[in-house]
Amino acid sequence: MAEKTRYSDEELEEFRAIITEKLELARRDYNMMMRQLMNADGNDVDDTSPTYKVLEEGSATQSKEQLVQLAGRQQKFILGLEAALVRIENKTYGIDRITGELIPKERLRIVPHATLSVASKNARNKNG
Repeated sequence: MAEKTRYSDEELEEFRAIITEKLELARRDYNMMMRQLMNADGNDVDDTSPTYKVLEEGSATQSKEQLVQLAGRQQKFILGLEAALVRIENKTYGIDRITGELIPKERLRIVPHATLSVASKNARNKNG
């Protein structure tokens, strides 16, 4: 029996459902972070209480930097999930971009935007 070279349409639909759900949550979290960064939900005392402002400035700056980093990571995650949906449409989803072999389902269920098997990722990290 020949080795499978791609996932079936049914399997791709299962992955599409997983990705769509993760994408919805990721977008919600990203939008929440962006609202926080822009103080859209702000009920705080930033503009009314100069006394506390000096004390809070250092920690607020650090929190904002962390939030910017998290938002950037979240945006990258969203792009990865969107790219995975494109690969499902093209029926190339789940194929290791180095070896051309199928990435195990277990990995894709956990990391649905993966483009490398664990072995390929480890080999790449060792060489790079």
